[in-house]
Formats: sequence, structure tokens, C-alpha cells
Amino acid sequence: MGNILKRIGRWEAWPFKLIYAPLVPFWIGYILRSRAVWFFTPSNPKLTFGGLDGEPKKEMYDLIPPHLYPATFNVLPGEDFSSVTLRMNMRGIQYPMVAKPEVGCAGVLFRKIDTEEDLKNYHSKITVEYIVQSLVTYPMEVSVFYIRYPNEEKGTITGFLHKIPMSVVGDGFHTLQQLVLQHPKAGKRVGELHSKHKDLWLTVLPEGQKYMLSHAANHNRGAHFIDLGKHINGDLIAVFDNLSHRINDFFYGRYDILCNSVEELKEGKNFAILEYNGCGAEPNHIYDTGYTLLEAYGEILKHWKALYKVSMYNAKQGVKPWPYIKGLKFRIATNQHYKKIRELDKIIK
Repeated sequence: MGNILKRIGRWEAWPFKLIYAPLVPFWIGYILRSRAVWFFTPSNPKLTFGGLDGEPKKEMYDLIPPHLYPATFNVLPGEDFSSVTLRMNMRGIQYPMVAKPEVGCAGVLFRKIDTEEDLKNYHSKITVEYIVQSLVTYPMEVSVFYIRYPNEEKGTITGFLHKIPMSVVGDGFHTLQQLVLQHPKAGKRVGELHSKHKDLWLTVLPEGQKYMLSHAANHNRGAHFIDLGKHINGDLIAVFDNLSHRINDFFYGRYDILCNSVEELKEGKNFAILEYNGCGAEPNHIYDTGYTLLEAYGEILKHWKALYKVSMYNAKQGVKPWPYIKGLKFRIATNQHYKKIRELDKIIK
């Protein structure tokens, strides 16, 4: 009974749908008020579906100033591998680098590619369009949730996190398998991690050796979050106000950024934008940072209210919500795509 109660109390580990189920009536309320099922699609006018789901990453990169994101290009499945390596050379992309699907979710199929052989393996097995990208070596990955109402000059930052991908550290005694089982988050993902690290699964890691279990700093990939809310100030907000006005169509969402330090990010230097997640972005600062479930619900509802206001303002300016049938077809196609990449994620190292 004690273990059951403990599992119930750890709400952050619940399935996504279970966490959000009690909030469905609030979402339906916004649908009824707006008279549009896809009321949120005007929130970020230049992102497909407002960035809720299934948006191509190229839309984001086309809007962001090129010097603010890593060297990137897209690859089609079945493309001749020699053309991939040629374009890498043309853009100065070297190993190690990053590969990820053009339309992705939750870090699925995100891979750090160390060698040409690794990329050839990824390329030979993937059946969807993907991105090749320079590996950014800044030491700190952060998330910044930014909201600006289109009729206002200044926005606000509602969440600021340091994201640490899941890893273990060797002790010269335990195998990788044993270290995974001892890890508070990795121990719940044994099957998935075994399939990706089976070559070293029974290997004893040397003392002090850090071993990355995942390079994707997502909550559902086992990353650990540290709250940086105390660092939110006028300087940090000004950096994202400036960026928001330059792009002029990112009003609601979360930036995932690699930076040298928080202080340099506040100065607007030495950082790279990895992704911008539109209206589908979760306020992920509710995880690992001490929120109770009720407090987390309050934070989610606060963000949904802002999303509704941004969307309705843009709708009045002529950016109408998607028609129901168009949105339904898109969701069906997106879910089919996600099913495909999750299956690929199991077979591509």
C-alpha cells in the first residue's frame, strides 16, 4: 500500500494524458467561447497549426536569424548518402553532430552522431525527412517560456529552466545495467535504454566516467530540470522582446537554447537556439521544481488563458483558426507520422 501511495504522489511520473485529463473541461470551454475547435492556431501565425503539433522545423529556422541557430540542412529519406556528406562539408558541419526528424516530438529519433558510419546507419534506416545539424558545444541547455501579446511591446518570461540530459557516472564496480537500475529516472526506462545501449550494457564503467544515456533534454526522456526563475529579470526579458520583434510572429511558446552561461544569455551573447516550440509547448518548469499537482494545474491554466488571449487577438486581425476538417486531417496525419518515428526510434541506435 505504501508503494502504491508513493507512486500516486509522484504525479510528475504519471502519463501525460492522466495528468491533463482533469483539465479537459477548461480546454473545451475555450473551444466553446471561440466557436472554433482549433482556436489556438492563430497564436503563432507562421507556424503550422500554431506550433501545437506536427510543425516542420524548417518553418522555425526560416524565421530565426541564421546566426542564432546551428548550421542546419534537411535530408530526404533515400537521398544519396554522398550528397549528405557533400552538404555537410559545404556548411562546415563536422563530427560529432546531431540528427533529428524534421517533424519530431519529445526527443524521438534525436541522436548525437559521432562518426560517418553512425550517420550512414541512421540515414539507411530512417524513412522520414530529417535534419543534420552542427553540435553546439555551449555547456548549458536552458528553456525559456516567453509570451508577448501582439498588441504589446513587451512580453514576459513565465519559466526559465536549466535542463540536464540523463546520464550515469561510473564507479569502477557496477555495470551500466546496474547504474541504470539505480538511477531514479533511468530505472523506469530499462527496456528503452537497453535497446539503445546494449553494446555496453554489461560493461563496468571506469570510476568517474560520465556516460550519457540520452542527449535529448526532455522531461519524458529522463532529463533533470533545475529552476532558474530567480534569474528572470528585465535584461533577460529584453533579449527575448528583441527577438520576438525581429521575428514578429512568435508570440507564445518555449525556446530551447544552448548557452555559455545565464549571465551571457542576459547580455544576448554566446547562445544558440535549438528549437522554438509554439503553442504546443508545455510549461515544463512545473517538473522537478517543487510544484504540487494543484500548483502545476494552476500554472498550466494560466498559460492556456494567455494562449487563448493571443489567439483571439490574432484572429481579430484576420488570422482565422483552421477549419475543423482541415485540422482533423492534419492531426490524423501527424499521429500516423509520430507512430512511425516511434517505431524507428526502437531500431535506430
